[in-house]
Amino acid sequence: MPEPVTQTLDVSAATLTYDVRGDLAQRPVLLMIGSPMGASGFPTLASHFEDRTVVTYDPRGVERSVRSGELGELSPDDHAGDLAALIEHLDAGPVDIFASSGGAVNALALTARRPDLINTLVAHEPPLAGILPDREAALAAVADMYETYQRDGMGPGMAKFITLVSYDGEIPADYTQQPAPDPAMFGLPLEDDGTRTDALLGQNLRGCTSYQPDFDALGKATDRIVIGVGEESGNALAGRGGKVAAERLGLTPVVFPSGHGGFLGNEYGQPGKPVEFAAKLREVLGVE
Repeated sequence: MPEPVTQTLDVSAATLTYDVRGDLAQRPVLLMIGSPMGASGFPTLASHFEDRTVVTYDPRGVERSVRSGELGELSPDDHAGDLAALIEHLDAGPVDIFASSGGAVNALALTARRPDLINTLVAHEPPLAGILPDREAALAAVADMYETYQRDGMGPGMAKFITLVSYDGEIPADYTQQPAPDPAMFGLPLEDDGTRTDALLGQNLRGCTSYQPDFDALGKATDRIVIGVGEESGNALAGRGGKVAAERLGLTPVVFPSGHGGFLGNEYGQPGKPVEFAAKLREVLGVE
């Protein structure tokens, strides 16, 4: 596969860094996105698409994409604006998009606003806590996680994040009254380093999980939308978000191998089933 060519794009209050593998004249371009996962999460998956031009990028505030000005919280609409700007800058639309986790939420926001830029969107496990039957308890748990991060730092906040996203089933009303998990159980730091700029906990967590997709707009583009869920995800929050989103759109979710990070080839120390995952994604995208 061609080596990635890295470039930057200036947008409002940020400089986005992106990588292009292949010739942009080859259509449709395949855009792989996460949030807050950046381009470093996709080398393995991209390697299974040597016959496609693949674009990856770091969302604003993540890895190489630097924000300017006040570093407040971000919404999926903020990221959707960046994605539209990137696709138009590349003159690459309409594109195929594989979008993971928060990236799937951002891509749904983009599709509702700019369906003209989308050929096929595969939205894999969008953690849309705000549309779940147990939304009040789920969002209360997210709020508690955010407050813990702001008060105590990354270790305690991330421990609560891992515990929540691993929880199988609906979130009980008394969830936040349960004993807090020990960060040391997950190899997380106990000491607070004083920073509050974490891309997940500080910038994207609340905006992503509470997002209410424009299902009326998305309903007009269902022929371009695939909702994916992991076969090993059970009833964890992100998989349930995907199932409910699919139901709202009148779609049947497509089951992908492995779990939430099934496409990973040990990026971030998280091995999935990338060969099987890529084969399923190629099938869904109609790639022989």
